[in-house]
Amino acid sequence: MSILVQISILPNQQEDVPYILELGLAKAKLYKSDLKDWRIRKRSIDARRAPVKLNLQLEFWTKEDTISTISPFIPKQVTDKKSIAIIGAGPAGLYAALRAIEVGLKPVVFERGKDVRERRRDLAKINKEHIVNPDSNYCFGEGGAGTYSDGKLYTRSKKRGNVLKALEWFVHFGADEDILVNAHPHIGTNKLPKIITTMREAIIEAGGAVHFNSKLTNLKTEGKSISAIEINNSIWHSFDTVILATGHSARDIFYLLHKKQIKIEAKPFAIGVRVEHQQQLIDHIQYHGDSDNPYLPPSSYALVEQVDGLGVYSFCMCPGGIIAPCATAQEEVVTNGWSPSKRNNPYANSGIVVSVAPEDLPNYVEGDPFVCLEFQQKVEKDCWEAAGKTQAVPAQRMIDFVEGRVSKDFPKTSYQPGIVSVDLHKVLPPMIAKRLQKAFKVFGRKMKGYYTNEAVLHAPESRTSSPISIPRDPETLEHVEISGLYPCGEGAGYAGGIISAAIDGINCIDAIITKKNILQ
Repeated sequence: MSILVQISILPNQQEDVPYILELGLAKAKLYKSDLKDWRIRKRSIDARRAPVKLNLQLEFWTKEDTISTISPFIPKQVTDKKSIAIIGAGPAGLYAALRAIEVGLKPVVFERGKDVRERRRDLAKINKEHIVNPDSNYCFGEGGAGTYSDGKLYTRSKKRGNVLKALEWFVHFGADEDILVNAHPHIGTNKLPKIITTMREAIIEAGGAVHFNSKLTNLKTEGKSISAIEINNSIWHSFDTVILATGHSARDIFYLLHKKQIKIEAKPFAIGVRVEHQQQLIDHIQYHGDSDNPYLPPSSYALVEQVDGLGVYSFCMCPGGIIAPCATAQEEVVTNGWSPSKRNNPYANSGIVVSVAPEDLPNYVEGDPFVCLEFQQKVEKDCWEAAGKTQAVPAQRMIDFVEGRVSKDFPKTSYQPGIVSVDLHKVLPPMIAKRLQKAFKVFGRKMKGYYTNEAVLHAPESRTSSPISIPRDPETLEHVEISGLYPCGEGAGYAGGIISAAIDGINCIDAIITKKNILQ
């Protein structure tokens, strides 16, 4: 068994390997001659007070120990094995397909969008021409929403499954091994597409199939079991096992299920704005004035406050990042954020959102599955109309918003389609705007300098999670009413990011193989 110890060092000591080893050996009460090997297992920044330090967890193996290594991905040849349908090629769908190959099932993946290379052209059209392809955008396409909106791999969902295995598979397919060490691992939008492509190639090489431009448009049940799916309103495929991993923005799937009288439910979600500061300011605040330290990465932040009974919190904070247009239909605007692997852009952005439950909404009707979705849709359309019916978004300086003034001008922002000066109180529901007003003042007290008129609010940040859940049995993971249908990932309400979605994909396959004779 290995020995774990914790040490703290200054940022400029992180490359001094002999010093780190010496400090760790002293803490572990070991001699160098006792060692077979060692490694840095975890790395995190402690910026609670000056000076900023790095906390390291070191792992030592003595000569009697067996050294643990990265778990390999070992595919089976599945060309002639039992086929299962996977709807969606985001992290849940891809990891379900990879796990299926491991256990000897043939995954047939149907993705409504395009592959990562072709998808780039549609993203360029959103940014430059304000044209939204409803099936190929920042949310839809190979790799899902995470591919072109950051690639953050941090998750709090430790109880949902094997986080380490999910990260190790990313390394197997090309990610840097640092993601296994850093407390808040991040790949970067510039590196994810190649990794996603390699995953797809592995699926196909093992005998699976991946179909792009293939949208689920109908499904068929016999009794209370899934029996077939229709793709692109034309072709029917027979499947008795279907993983539904369509993502949090696939609204058409919710309407399809409701039309087929397959149960769906409204669920809590969050909505607000995306706030952008200069990264140098955030570094100065978080690093206690040591913002020019070359040994420290661009700083992030996490904020949360209860305001009038609802939570207001930061979401998807992107150091050195870009604000992206994430609409999935032409008559709406949506913001999100992403960072390249080096996080070297001059801006820091984060969603600041208000947590909303169905019963909090003014139009709440018990049993209405669409109450949160309709609230979300209205905000997105109101913002689209207010900013001129393009992919430009309504914007306001932070203090102007809090004090009720329309902003006369703006500093430069990273949002490429452009911003339009709008009183955000006129486009955000009062229950959201009033809580944001109060929260920004509180956040300014928590982070001295955060509350500034140099910060720009971009509206709305509305796709934090799915506003609808697709209920499933907690034991079998099948839909509560339909055998063989496995709601999965963010779109079904069972994940909140890349890693938790990937783990849920793995879990669905593991649930499938427990069914009698599934591998026969």
